[in-house]
Amino acid sequence: MSAEIVAITMPKWGLTMTEGKVVQWLKPPGATFARGEELLEIETSKITNVMEAEADGTLLRIVAPEGSTLPIGALLAVIAPQSTPTAEIDAFVASFLVAQASEERSGTASTQAEAATPRDLEAAGRRLRYLEMGSGDLDSSGGGVPVLLLHGFGADLNSWLFTQPVLAEGRRTIALDLPGHGGSSKDVGAGDVESLTGAVAAALVALGIERAHLVGHSMGGAVAASLAARQPERVATLTLIASAGLGSEINAAFIDGFVRAARRKDAVEVLQLLVHDPALVSRTMVEDVLRYKRIDGVAAALETVARAWFPGGRQTLDLVAAVTGMATPVQLIWGRDDRIIPAAHAEALAARLPVHILAQAGHLPHMEKAGAVNRLIRQFIEA
Repeated sequence: MSAEIVAITMPKWGLTMTEGKVVQWLKPPGATFARGEELLEIETSKITNVMEAEADGTLLRIVAPEGSTLPIGALLAVIAPQSTPTAEIDAFVASFLVAQASEERSGTASTQAEAATPRDLEAAGRRLRYLEMGSGDLDSSGGGVPVLLLHGFGADLNSWLFTQPVLAEGRRTIALDLPGHGGSSKDVGAGDVESLTGAVAAALVALGIERAHLVGHSMGGAVAASLAARQPERVATLTLIASAGLGSEINAAFIDGFVRAARRKDAVEVLQLLVHDPALVSRTMVEDVLRYKRIDGVAAALETVARAWFPGGRQTLDLVAAVTGMATPVQLIWGRDDRIIPAAHAEALAARLPVHILAQAGHLPHMEKAGAVNRLIRQFIEA
């Protein structure tokens, strides 16, 4: 059988994903494509994401039709040269399905991602939850420096479900739940940038990390920038995604709505502000937020953080001078249709920093345009 035949299988995005739904094929059978081109849309329990080609090729046969829901590792399509005989494709598909059925019966089906479980650490008197994936040295140009991922207001480490597995290919990565969020302690102290930055710095010490590439989203971006400004020797590069602290405007209705949301209808309206396409907000995403909001201490923690960061519905933290003046390499990534923090904050700095504005993306470009964001991060930290 030809060694040039390659399977496209259902990926594993996130810790809880067990299956995915083929929403739409973006390439027809027989179409050729280049690495990085979008092949199909897959709906997970969290959000719909686009699967991109890992190499150049030809989509010779689609096995999974639109609308089908399949387990992780299931065969979706076959990539092969146009000249490949039909009999070889038939044999490849048949043998794959037989092998897959055998794996499922024995409980050893491939997940395409290393098993990982969140753990706790103690830092500055707080319990913080983190998820570690990947290990090893990529190369001699700083490949051994790990990546630390910091989420935004009201989110948790699961917001990196499309990013962390990609960055973890040959590199140690840590996604951290900030105080008051996810599975971390709900003690946020003053809840301001100093408190959160101190917690992250202490977490690095607890993890034995002397230097890291920092990737921060929204409030997490401002925390990352604050740490880079205070301890530049500990930060190799800084990627800020829709970051706070670069302008005074903030969607106060989102902040207030998220803090107060207790019913499904209210949560849906708030969460839809985060994305370019409101249809991306799934039932599971809404239920996860409401479940988090019901945990003891969460309401008080969010209110404290919101008061400290966004009093009067404005951002008082100004990190522009620090970000543009530091020696640490910095890049900004934003969604063109961000309805929480305007892309104009990034555009105003385009003459001084690398700025990437992504079309058809809102406040969550790392989830809505994961492929593009992942490439930008990898290229930046490997440069």
